[in-house]
Amino acid sequence: MGRTHKKVSDPPPGAPPGGWTPESAAIAVKKALSVIEGRWKLLILFQLFDGKVRRFSELERAIPAVTQKMLAQQLRQLEKDGIVLRTIYPEVPPRVEYALTESGQGLCPVLDSLLRWAAERPRDPADEMRSES
Repeated sequence: MGRTHKKVSDPPPGAPPGGWTPESAAIAVKKALSVIEGRWKLLILFQLFDGKVRRFSELERAIPAVTQKMLAQQLRQLEKDGIVLRTIYPEVPPRVEYALTESGQGLCPVLDSLLRWAAERPRDPADEMRSES
C-alpha cells in the first residue's frame, strides 16, 4: 500500500519501503506530535515563527504565565529535538538567543494547516460552555 489517503503525497525520503500503511503512518504522526507536545511548546513556536531571533527574556515576557524553569525546560526539549537553535554568547551577563532551525520553520505550514482545519470545524456547544465558566 503506497498511500493512506488519495491526497497524501508520495512518501518522503526515509519513509518505510513501499510507503506508509495506516499503522506506520499513525506511529509516525504520533512521534511527530510528541515533539510539540507540552503545555508551552506551541506558544514558544508561534513566538518564533516570524523568523526573528528571541532572547530568553523576550520569550518570558511574551508568555507571562510560564515560569522560568518551565520555559527553560521546554526550550531545551525543543533544542534536543532539533526544532530550536540555542546560541550562547560569551558575555557578562551571558546572552542566550533562540531561533527556529530549518526543521522548526518547516512546522509553520503544518501548524497553519492544522489551525485552518480547527477553524473550519463545527463548534462543539460543550466548548462554548467551558469557555463561559
